[in-house]
Amino acid sequence: MINIIIFTIYFTYVFIININDIIMKNEKLQKFTPFLLLLLVAILGLFVNQLPNFQGDASTYNAADIAWILVSTALVFIMTPGLAFFYGGMVHRKNIISTMIKSIVSAGIVTVIWITYGYSLSFGESINGIIGNPMTHLFFKGVANGAPILQGGTPLTIPLLLFALFQLMFAIITPGLVVGAVAERIKFTSYILFIVLFITLVYAPLAHWSWHPNGFLLKMGALDFAGGTVVHISAGCAALAGAIVLKSRRSKLEHQEIPPANIPYVLIGTGLLWFGWFGFNAGSALGANSLAVNAFATTNTAAAAAGLAWMFFDVMRGKKPSVLGFCIGAVVGLVAITPAAGFVGIPQSIFIGVVGAVISNVLSHAFKLSRVDDTLDVFPCHGIGGMVGMLLTGVFASKGVNPAGNDGLFYGNPAFFLTQLKAMVIVVVYSFTVSFLIFKFIALLLPLRVSEEEEELGLDATQHDEKYGRNPMKA
Repeated sequence: MINIIIFTIYFTYVFIININDIIMKNEKLQKFTPFLLLLLVAILGLFVNQLPNFQGDASTYNAADIAWILVSTALVFIMTPGLAFFYGGMVHRKNIISTMIKSIVSAGIVTVIWITYGYSLSFGESINGIIGNPMTHLFFKGVANGAPILQGGTPLTIPLLLFALFQLMFAIITPGLVVGAVAERIKFTSYILFIVLFITLVYAPLAHWSWHPNGFLLKMGALDFAGGTVVHISAGCAALAGAIVLKSRRSKLEHQEIPPANIPYVLIGTGLLWFGWFGFNAGSALGANSLAVNAFATTNTAAAAAGLAWMFFDVMRGKKPSVLGFCIGAVVGLVAITPAAGFVGIPQSIFIGVVGAVISNVLSHAFKLSRVDDTLDVFPCHGIGGMVGMLLTGVFASKGVNPAGNDGLFYGNPAFFLTQLKAMVIVVVYSFTVSFLIFKFIALLLPLRVSEEEEELGLDATQHDEKYGRNPMKA
């Protein structure tokens, strides 16, 4: 057995080195491979049988639920351009376009992956609660014409296709969150490969563990209403891994103060994120019901409280109240309430928003003094915000809000809090480890980071041959 393991490791190492040599020495291969892979997927799709949509009667579907989840799906999608504005406004002027496109391009890549095999990995027939069978819904097989039910779950009141599309929007925005940590120095082609590997190896397994009726974290009793673990902790840990592997920007090493390029962009992005988050959280009720209303209310309340908490905390530390501070705080509040939105009451959401904002604020300041260069504080805001929300779900969850949930520590059930803690540790360790290995693997295949000269000129010009406003060479 040991000989087999050693041989496998050696064979894998030799294979990677050989592939690396081929790719690094063949520029044409680097240019043609992405298009050829997309063309292959397009051709394979021609051979998938087309079946009529599943037709359900009034006892199968609920028209109000369908209407609300259609709207929620669109709301979650609008968060992606919102994130592009949010991040684009905070980087250096010469990197605005390169930062924004990395968020937007996720919509293209993840959509194709989700339809081919991503949805099947996440919600296909469960393999021991770890991952979905990739063949179950390959190329959305059985989705458009499938009955509205997941393996081991209760019947849905919306078409299975609508559920799959709603979940797609979550998958799209998750790798986009990582952009903020690796901005201003990662090569665009390498980031594209990161999206593919991250969705396949990190996001899909976590979605299966947490949201598939037979997923092992859900079976264990862990609750994540709308993505605190699946989206925010996973993206935050991947962001930390990417920042460590890529190392610091030259500007950080030289202690240069880089003002945000466009604060109105940040404000626009925050508004779009806040608006879209209503679909993100309230839509996760999967119906037009009282639970959706509660999630809508807790989402707005936590964001409002967190925005104020971040701004007031800055004032207490001697700073002036800032637009940037309120915007960042509001987003942290939205992150923190995400896992709890459908399990906690409205008053408790104020506490969750305030605590999440203060902890993230303190850690954001600490990270700026550290050697880790998380450009836009993705780990302190999304990673830590998600962890705070996950744990406080274990404290304030109440069956009075959601009978399908659980009572938390505050209501006399410490066992549930420990379950949340255990699930959080599992997700953090898995997300960081696999993401770190993904970045290291990409670095073996492709140049992961731009050259010093490209970094100095800006990624807008050097990676995309485009510019924002004035010439980036004069920025």
